[in-house]
This record gives sequence, structure tokens and C-alpha cells, in this order.
Amino acid sequence: MTATSSLLDDLLADLAAEGDRLRDTVAGLDDSADGGWHTPTPAAGWDVAAQVAHLAWTDEAATAAATDKAAWDALVRQALGDPDGFVDAEAHRLAALPAADLLARWDRGRTTLAKALHDYPSGQKMPWFGPPMAPASMATARFMETWAHALDVYDALGAARPEPTDRIRHVAHLGVRTRDFAFGTHGLEPPAGEFRVELVAPSGALWTWGPEGADQRVSGPAYDFCLLVTRRVHRDDTDLVAAGADAERWLGLAQAFAGPPGEGRGRRG
Repeated sequence: MTATSSLLDDLLADLAAEGDRLRDTVAGLDDSADGGWHTPTPAAGWDVAAQVAHLAWTDEAATAAATDKAAWDALVRQALGDPDGFVDAEAHRLAALPAADLLARWDRGRTTLAKALHDYPSGQKMPWFGPPMAPASMATARFMETWAHALDVYDALGAARPEPTDRIRHVAHLGVRTRDFAFGTHGLEPPAGEFRVELVAPSGALWTWGPEGADQRVSGPAYDFCLLVTRRVHRDDTDLVAAGADAERWLGLAQAFAGPPGEGRGRRG
């Protein structure tokens, strides 16, 4: 087994575990008035069904990108007709399915995607709506989305958020790697130099990125950083510390996902 395949296997296992936690939470919901399936979530206009539908649809889109050129090309043509609203529209379309049908569809899609990524030719990248992605990068992105949308569902249902695990390193890594993208999304020129990022993992381990001597630095809890780069918390409600004007600016606009930043979360209290 190569180092690359071992990394991908670990990513896929973590993705499955995170999806299983969310799946267990929504398993008892139904379409009745008090069944919880259509409970509004903190994301404006999205109920629990839409959150699950978005994950199901994106898993299917990623599988098409990896395995079915004709299906993928059709998705791209559809997206070009409504670049800003296409993804949301697909989530709401699938959310209209009966809960049992949508959950079964998501179950199939999760399994199919994992196999597609595992079997994708080594050293090649698959097409995506942005730059082409290696299977490990796609698995990381799917983990980030699954984790973030699950938080919205837990909050909507009044369920206690599960204790963070060190699996969130995938989200933190993606958040660091998307620094320049986040600046560009806001029409800003990315800083020229690397930042030093030092985050304390849920286990207490220290995770680091960038040169030790960097002028611009970010430090604090990894969980806060992951909430921030998925825009699930306001900057002021974190314990993150920025040293340097560019580092502080980054924390105000960081995002680890493609597309527009959305409204984010307001300050607590």
C-alpha cells in the first residue's frame, strides 16, 4: 500500500464515521408535522431535509465526476444555466422526497462515492466545478461539508453536538489551504507570504502549518478554527488569536468551501 492510498483510506474511514454520526441523528425523523424532518436549521431557508439533500446530491455529483463523463457533462451544462443558484436548487429539489427515500438515496450515494474515490486511477485528478481534484482532496472536501452541515442539523434538532474528535484536522487543513481563495472570493489580493498556524487539537496535540518565523500568525483551538472556516461561528465568538493585520483580516473572511460566503453566523448574545 502506498502512502497516498493509505491517506485516502484514512480519509474515507473518517468521512464514513462522520456521516454515520449524522445518519444516526436523523434516522428517527419523518415527514409528519412534528416529525423533525422539516425543522428549520441555522442556515436561512434550509431545513433538516435540505441539509441532508445537499450532502446526498453533492456525493452523487462527485461520483459522476469520478465515474461517468456523460452524467458529469450534463451536470456542468445544468450548472452553467444558473451558476449562483444551481446547487441550492438541487438541494431543495431532493428535499421534497419522502424522508425514507432521501435517506436511502444518501446511504447509496455515500457507499458509491467511497468506492469511486478508492478506485480512481492513482495520480489522476477528477473534474469538478472549480479546479480538478485528486481523490484525497475530494474526500477531504466531502468530510468538511458533512461535518459542517451536520452541525446545522444538530443545532436545529436541539441535539448536543458530538464531542469533537481529531478527525477535524481535515477541516483545519482545508481551511489553511484555502487562505488565498478566501481573500480572492472577497476581491482582495492574497498576502504574499505564508502564515504560521498553530492549533490545539481536541486531543491536546498541536497542529502546525507554515514557517515558524512567519510574521503573520494564527493560534488557538482547532475546533474554533474549523467552525470559523466553515462559517459556523462569528469571529468574535472564538478564542483564536491573530498576530498581524493580514492574519486578523483572514480570520474575518476565511472559508473552506467553494462558492459565495453566505451570511455566516451573527455574534452570540
